[in-house]
Amino acid sequence: MNAEVNIRKMTVEDVEQVFEIEKLSFTLPWTKDSFYYEMTTNESAYYVVAETERGVVGYCGMWLVLDEAHITNIAILPEERGKKLGERLMRAAMEAAKSQGAVLMTLEARVSNEPALNLYRKLGFKNGGIRKRYYTDNFEDAIVMWVNFNE
Repeated sequence: MNAEVNIRKMTVEDVEQVFEIEKLSFTLPWTKDSFYYEMTTNESAYYVVAETERGVVGYCGMWLVLDEAHITNIAILPEERGKKLGERLMRAAMEAAKSQGAVLMTLEARVSNEPALNLYRKLGFKNGGIRKRYYTDNFEDAIVMWVNFNE
């Protein structure tokens, strides 16, 4: 049975749940204070969350600067992965970015993260280069990807 999923803008009340997802998803998670900062102080930050009856199960954050949107992070609770929630969050972020005047969107992804790379390509992102030794936990390279909303 598929649970109803609501995609909505993140609020400061979501920080605790988002931080739990972050800790379960990344070897170098952002701090809880980082998410509070994003919600309360960083005027460039825009986040969306996926919510079911069990609460927030995923999130996607970006920074909107001039006509560019930079995806900062996206994560889904491990037990909720494989349900296309990442795609729904990315599509919601892309629509929000466009509505705020963004023309370009960029992100970095681990070269080994095939599920993410496949999703980004499906959404129209193209490879824009490599950032050597980008990830400080294991010095893995990152692929920089871009999508132009006007193409």
